[in-house]
Amino acid sequence: MYIFLLVLVAGSAVAFQGWRTLLNNFAVDVGHLSGLDIGIVQSVREVPGFLSLLALYVILIIREHRLAAVSVMVLGLGVGLTGTMPTTSGLVFTTLLMSFGFHYFETMNQSLTLQYFSHTEAPLVMGRLRSVNALANVLVGAAIYGLARFMGYTAMFAALGGVAAACGLWALTRDPSQTDLPMQHKKMAFHSKYWLYYVLTFLSGARRQVFVAFAVYLLVSKFDYTVQQVTMLFVINNVLNYFANPIIGRAVNRFGERTVLSIEYATLTVVFLGYAYTESALLAGMLYVVDNIVFNFAMGIKTFYQKIADPADIASGMAVGFTINHVAAVFIPFMGGLAWMTADYRSVFLGAVALSVASLALTQCIPAQLRKARSRG
Repeated sequence: MYIFLLVLVAGSAVAFQGWRTLLNNFAVDVGHLSGLDIGIVQSVREVPGFLSLLALYVILIIREHRLAAVSVMVLGLGVGLTGTMPTTSGLVFTTLLMSFGFHYFETMNQSLTLQYFSHTEAPLVMGRLRSVNALANVLVGAAIYGLARFMGYTAMFAALGGVAAACGLWALTRDPSQTDLPMQHKKMAFHSKYWLYYVLTFLSGARRQVFVAFAVYLLVSKFDYTVQQVTMLFVINNVLNYFANPIIGRAVNRFGERTVLSIEYATLTVVFLGYAYTESALLAGMLYVVDNIVFNFAMGIKTFYQKIADPADIASGMAVGFTINHVAAVFIPFMGGLAWMTADYRSVFLGAVALSVASLALTQCIPAQLRKARSRG
């Protein structure tokens, strides 16, 4: 299962990181999209995440590992077509296709990881898979940095999508599943005992969308970052993440979820304040790097759920969590785009500050929730 997930993570990373690297410059340079247009595209990108609950019904027909493989193929198709549709409507279509593949794979990836690995193994496996993701991102960034001088957007998107499709096709020929694991509940179910996991996941999704939708757009629109500069920034991020993620996984085991998540939210409060008020292109880029690194601390939310959840609730919990994560994500990019155009871009990042502070406060409830789970056990 580890090798199976590793290959799919690598293929997904190549396509998705390439899409992220090229999208903003493609949208501005070729499609001439406005801030509002970018907000619409990013909001649409999160609709499949909101519909992640449907994965529970899909796995009634197709097994989880096969759905993971098919999802990566769909992700590759969406990315491969992006360069052929440089309009707002075209990007909405290809983004939806790409996003269904990405979000359904991530749902299956997290579910399989938490099912197949123990409480102490899961953070380490997550850290290693994130390192593989980061390494793939570095290679993609280096490739784009060099190829951007010789290839157009259409060819680069096609090549990146093709890699993901090939990895998904390979995975369809493999069966890494085991038959001795607890049977998963394959229905939508919300349980009050998981309330803290739900709330932290919701806030994480809302805050993350501000970063995904508007951090790079700020660098491009306000500080005039070129595609090569954005690519270099992604490369720096992922080189650091390659080394940091295994350390973060070990930190979750050593210090616990509350400490790791508290560090994340305190740091993000400072980062979003910096986005709002800095006038330095260099400082804005540095904040983006810090933002990207501390995002990986969010694995603590998933390992916290693994510790408090019944084993048969893992698959449904990941699907419900993905849906909750994207409830706010569906409308925040659109609302942020409106705020960016009609008020001031600072209001977008100050809203993220409030979300970070709320998450920091709620994280302090984690020890009590773990004690309750142990007492039930």
